[in-house]
Amino acid sequence: MIDEAPPTLQLVGGPTSLIVYGGVRLLTDPTFDPPGEYPRPGTAVVLRKLAGPAVPAARVRPFDAVLLSHDHHSDNLDEAGRELLPEAGRVLTTIAGAERLAGNATGLAPGDAVELDRPAGGKVRVTAVPAEHGPPDVAAKNGPVIGFVLRSDGLPTVYVSGDNASVDVVRAMVAEHGPVDVAVLFVGGAQVPAAWGDAYLTLTADTAVEAAKALNEATIVPIHQDGWAHFTSNAADVRRAFSAAGVADRLRPVAPGGEVALG
Repeated sequence: MIDEAPPTLQLVGGPTSLIVYGGVRLLTDPTFDPPGEYPRPGTAVVLRKLAGPAVPAARVRPFDAVLLSHDHHSDNLDEAGRELLPEAGRVLTTIAGAERLAGNATGLAPGDAVELDRPAGGKVRVTAVPAEHGPPDVAAKNGPVIGFVLRSDGLPTVYVSGDNASVDVVRAMVAEHGPVDVAVLFVGGAQVPAAWGDAYLTLTADTAVEAAKALNEATIVPIHQDGWAHFTSNAADVRRAFSAAGVADRLRPVAPGGEVALG
């Protein structure tokens, strides 16, 4: 008999969360390093982390798989996060990321899918979907990123955007893989002027509203908006933007350390 307990998301901080979906424990973009400055090798970019994880790594163990939108930025995979990867049954990420990480990493192109066993029977199907890490000219240079769609019998369909800045990408995802019931959106409006000027590298509060409209009636769980100096949108900005657009009832906010139901 399949356990029909509703899925949950516990926010560690930034893009890092533990999603329990059909009994399968999925860790997103693991970042567990302490606050400090994190230079990007070979560039002038220095990312500044303002807060450490609200949930220690010991409390997310064990986990069955890692959903890694990309491996090449320290605010999505840091040193402590890398140390955790061998504990996962599988690390699902981009093809380029899997080549760099090797080991238990599986590279997925948009449209590729894998199935994970639910402990009480049945499968969780994880499908990779596109993401653009900035405007098209920036995204082409900023490295590949993917998002994920989770499906399983008796459970809501969940979309995890990864570091995506494009509302058009969300619209295309809905057309090909929708409808979805819950969308976990990375909404910090990330900017790295030293590399990309004033380009937004993830959804802002305002573009998150447009993405929500493209997602029809899906519940919106915003993450990746706290803990780093290069984020320009925070939880209060998102609440104001959704309220102004008349869609605040679809917002399901979660603070670092908190947990929400995905259903």
